[in-house]
Amino acid sequence: MSSSNKPPLWFWLISLIMLAWNLMGVSAYVGQVTITPAELQAMPEIERAQLLSMPGWAVAAFACAVFGGAAGCLLLLLRSRWAPAMLALSLIGVLVQLGHAFLIAKAYAVFGPGGLIMPVMVLAGAVFLLWFALRVRRRGWLR
Repeated sequence: MSSSNKPPLWFWLISLIMLAWNLMGVSAYVGQVTITPAELQAMPEIERAQLLSMPGWAVAAFACAVFGGAAGCLLLLLRSRWAPAMLALSLIGVLVQLGHAFLIAKAYAVFGPGGLIMPVMVLAGAVFLLWFALRVRRRGWLR
């Protein structure tokens, strides 16, 4: 392998930072699907109703988004050519999940303008990661 195919330090830093970001998403997913009745009771009624009414396909999209993102970042760190495909799956999961939240569940009415911050960050992160993976693949850094 020539030195021109060796990724620079910033490749590793971005991949690690985005892995940490996606692992926070995995933690949020696990917290949501393992929530206890006591934790549910402590939530405001409108938020509890929002969570309990989430259909299985939206929960599955959440899983695809976070686990696909974490796996995609691991594949980047392994310099695998499969990273872009996994990150595309993650982006699809994000789009489906956010589509449900804002078009069907009307999350904006529940959480207001402040409730847009995290979804916008999640979407931006997923789009960035796919762009990044495609870029590093074109540079020949993935095998």
